[in-house]
Order: sequence, then structure tokens, then C-alpha cells
Amino acid sequence: MKKVIGGKSYDTEKAQLLHNYSYGNPGDFDYWQESLYVTSKGAFLVLGEGGARSKYAKRVGQNSWGGGEDIKPVSKVEALRWLEEHDGAEVILEHFAGEIEEA
Repeated sequence: MKKVIGGKSYDTEKAQLLHNYSYGNPGDFDYWQESLYVTSKGAFLVLGEGGARSKYAKRVGQNSWGGGEDIKPVSKVEALRWLEEHDGAEVILEHFAGEIEEA
């Protein structure tokens, strides 16, 4: 997916996929999936898609909703938080190792 946001171009086909996370079953109204990417210039983005009752739903008529998708740029801190919340420990240790303190 390609999108221009704030004067910057984002293209998931050119970015590196770091991690996927999904909820529910494809085809369900509540289903959603998100993928975290990093661009060659170090910008992070989340590509999300979901069903008619997900946060990615799009209006398709009066009182009618369908599935949709969107790209959202996120900061490095937000990307780290997203990985923590979506079972991305291996990715954190690989891409954020210098910023993680051992407990």
C-alpha cells in the first residue's frame, strides 16, 4: 500500500516488514491485522486492515460499513510500544537492543 502523509511518501512494498499481529478470524466483522514496517530511512509505520466493526472500518453507505485499511506513521518510541503490546519481543531484541535495559 502507498500513501502520502504530511508530505512524506510511505510504501509498504519498499519498507521492511518487522512484525505482524492479528485478532480474530479473517472475514469476521471484528477481525483486524496490523503490521509494523521500517523504511530505508528509518521511519516506522503501521499498516492495518480490518472488518466492518474494527477500527479500520470504512463507511460504504448510509448506516453501512465495510472493511478497510490504512497506514499510520509512528515514532520509534511508539513502534517499540507497539511491539511490546503485540508479542514482538524477538524484534525488539534485534532492532532495539541498544535501547533495552536488562531487568
